[in-house]
Amino acid sequence: MQIITTLFNLLDIVVNLYMWCFIISAILSWLIAFNVINTSNRLIYTVGDFLYRITEPVLQPIRNMLPNFGGIDFSPLIAILLLLFIKDGILRQIYIWMAS
Repeated sequence: MQIITTLFNLLDIVVNLYMWCFIISAILSWLIAFNVINTSNRLIYTVGDFLYRITEPVLQPIRNMLPNFGGIDFSPLIAILLLLFIKDGILRQIYIWMAS
């Protein structure tokens, strides 16, 4: 039972980190779009590229399903809500079911 609890705690941490990646990626894209930070800085470019590579495979299918909202991208919000549903809904119920 200890191993299952540890695995669910690890999965919870991974999902939380992935949600933060969506949030940081959105904020970074705003800062780049408003020319607050410059992508010619190697660190900014590397962080932005990393965040793009880990979030884009999830965001692209969501963008394909959503209608065009005229420049506003709601796909990170939908992805975070889906991750919260998976984490708090499904995984918690599986953990409760396995614990009993």
